[in-house]
Amino acid sequence: MLVSLFITCYNDTLFPNTGKAVVRVLERLGHTVEFREAQTCCGQMHYNTGYRREAGPMMRRFLEVFRDAEVICIPSSSCVAMMRDHYPKMAAASGNRAAMEQVEKLLPRVFEFSELLVDKLGVSDVGAFFPHTVTLHPSCHSLRSLHVGDKPAQLLRAVCGLELVDLPAADQCCGFGGTFAIKNADVSAAMLSDKVRCVLDTGAEICTALDNSCLMHIEGALSRQRAGARCMHIAEILASTESGELS
Repeated sequence: MLVSLFITCYNDTLFPNTGKAVVRVLERLGHTVEFREAQTCCGQMHYNTGYRREAGPMMRRFLEVFRDAEVICIPSSSCVAMMRDHYPKMAAASGNRAAMEQVEKLLPRVFEFSELLVDKLGVSDVGAFFPHTVTLHPSCHSLRSLHVGDKPAQLLRAVCGLELVDLPAADQCCGFGGTFAIKNADVSAAMLSDKVRCVLDTGAEICTALDNSCLMHIEGALSRQRAGARCMHIAEILASTESGELS
């Protein structure tokens, strides 16, 4: 299968290893991955901050760049949620019939990374080796919008050497929420403190998630506290093998 990778802004700018890890996993499973260099942003930051008109061209860009893609893999539940929840509304609000049809045709080919592996490819064991204790933070978009369920946990439990430990109050937000963390810094910091305490209570070495935005927020607090635990995107864990872990 030819998989088109939409890498997302966070990953492209701050966490390039995530995209490399996705490619490693998919190629290990026998698939071909392409990267369309004309891709830009999904428009989520603009749309959620109230700049909905400015988000329109980004939606249209995505539709144009990936219009003939067989399957689109996105290692971010928040970006996929933006597309599924808001692209249909944005296209309808524009009154552009062609855009509405493009959205309707393209969205069934858009998958968050864990969805692609478990639902589309029917794989839970990707041949990974990661001898560490790991706890999973289910991000808000993965829980409440995509409803990915236990797909990430299925993938982690199948990793050789990995011990998955439950995260207390796992369904609670980490407090990031994009610009929420900037506009409501005190509330965000309080929510983050609760989340970090739960992570540390697990005794896990690694906190993982489907979204690097959450992990960036959590990692910041862990590093400031010199807590010893660290964060990794689930793709990096799944890309690790006995011959060499990603770090």
